[in-house]
Amino acid sequence: MIARLARPEPMAQAMPALGASTVCEAFQLTVAEYPDLIALRTPGGDLELTWQQYGERVRTTAAGLAAIGVGPGDRVALMLDNRPEFHWIDTAATHLGAITVSIYNTYPPSQVEHLLRDAGAETVVTESRYLPVVMAARRGAPAVRRVILIDGEHSDSISLQELEGRGRADFPFEQSWREVDPEDVLTLIYTSGTTGPPKAVELTHHNMMSMVRIWEEFIPTPAPGARIPSYLPMAHVAEREFSHYQAIPRAATVTTIADHNQIIAALPDVRPTAFLGVPRVWEKLKAGLEAGFASAPAAERERLERAVAAGIRRVRLELAGEPVDPDLRSETDTDDRELFEPLRAALGFDQLEGALTGAAPMPPDVLEFFFAIGIPIYEVWGMSETSALVTVNPPERPKLGTVGVPLPGTEVRLADDGEVLVRAPNVMLGYRGAPERTREAIDPEGWLHTGDIGNIDEEGYLQIVDRKKELIINSAGKNMSPANIESRIRSASGLISHVVAIGDRRPFNVALITLDPDVLAGRDPGDTEVRAEVLEAVDRANQQLARVEQIKRVEILGEEWLPGGDELTPTLKPKRKAIAQKYEREIEALYEAKERGTDEV
Repeated sequence: MIARLARPEPMAQAMPALGASTVCEAFQLTVAEYPDLIALRTPGGDLELTWQQYGERVRTTAAGLAAIGVGPGDRVALMLDNRPEFHWIDTAATHLGAITVSIYNTYPPSQVEHLLRDAGAETVVTESRYLPVVMAARRGAPAVRRVILIDGEHSDSISLQELEGRGRADFPFEQSWREVDPEDVLTLIYTSGTTGPPKAVELTHHNMMSMVRIWEEFIPTPAPGARIPSYLPMAHVAEREFSHYQAIPRAATVTTIADHNQIIAALPDVRPTAFLGVPRVWEKLKAGLEAGFASAPAAERERLERAVAAGIRRVRLELAGEPVDPDLRSETDTDDRELFEPLRAALGFDQLEGALTGAAPMPPDVLEFFFAIGIPIYEVWGMSETSALVTVNPPERPKLGTVGVPLPGTEVRLADDGEVLVRAPNVMLGYRGAPERTREAIDPEGWLHTGDIGNIDEEGYLQIVDRKKELIINSAGKNMSPANIESRIRSASGLISHVVAIGDRRPFNVALITLDPDVLAGRDPGDTEVRAEVLEAVDRANQQLARVEQIKRVEILGEEWLPGGDELTPTLKPKRKAIAQKYEREIEALYEAKERGTDEV
């Protein structure tokens, strides 16, 4: 509840690494200042590295990379799960002045080949499970000269042990990292590519350290040793910035979780103080908790439901700045102590100082639920081109339905057509090898044209409507946000996995829906009861939408959409054009059925 939300007190003396000009300098300062703190670990503590040990691995690996020819400006691609090796190999390459680029593990060989060619990568670091994809992609990427395999041996690759053994004892490591300039490119982050081939965003050391300091000014670091899980794709700017670049100057402990599906199970071990989750993670957790409440004995179930309802009433009052009745305050304080505090401990969220969500709209009812049980979630907004973040909901006054206010030193304004423009020190250098596209994105005055349509209210809170190119404009000329419609439907039932709303230049909206196989639990997607459950959920969502936004008919697809597949980007954004083409027959059938006078929703 809001009464629990407060910014952490800053340290009496700021961590020295926060003032570093490069990521290399920040890393070395943290290693020197906090050598005995745990830096990297795996669940259960099977592997744990202190900052001193992390520093030694970086030095050894950097020497090995230099021995095989990696130097300043070279591109080193990594196709790895979330594991400790990613962190020290990425950091080692950075200390040589090399440019790292992470590849989504769900990409097929053709997409990996495109990225390797586009980046001009000469070195690829991977693991056994992705080696066949890398080797297939390498055939079309002639610049690749070497492949490093971290968990085995292969005739066409260099093992990690061999790499580390090649390094010279007299390698001038200190000189190497000190020669890295703040304006040097640190990493390439590829955009998700919803409307075309992904673009390589060039982020400099200055960009990333600016992002670190901007965040520190917004929420000061309370102490070293923050606990962070790393489970989302490291190829996405949010995970890379959150669990890698932010962790370095803040001396955080990062627990790497190779299988993102195991994140909820891993939380009691991690006991995160900070957590980043995309809306789907929170929606699934809410559905799981509600299912658990529903299966409890009657008396317990009724009390839990009353406690959540009372908590939501209090949250709404506090968010609106209105007084809370003493009886309601006493009731919810008791509920929190007796019900939700043990629940948070069981989940592993009992030491959580704050949780963030972004990448897609979060339905207000999901946010209210978690606020009510004492897990505050703050919506944020940003993009690859801004080194991750632009706006954040302030902990002392979050406003649901918005993505918050601009971070310190960040300018945000709206163009005449509502497009959000950003100017800040963390805005990218540009798109690699694409000067014209860079000029289209960043105008002569330094404003980044984000492609997002937004509103800014009288208190300066930003609301993102949708992507400029993805708005639905129906046949009557009404503008609608498909993302908003989809998030309402998705949150109406844990059974629903993905939704795509269709209605551009049409008289009404229809939707394609896929189901969550875990919740479906072996049931047939075409089963009458399953369909009835989905239609009821769509009906509930429709009641929260304007009439013109409502979904009139749905097609429940029997297949699963996977990240990086035909329908979704690796970050779960729908590839709308590809979906419209692939399911053209199903979409047309929905409109034809409606015109015949049948309406199932």
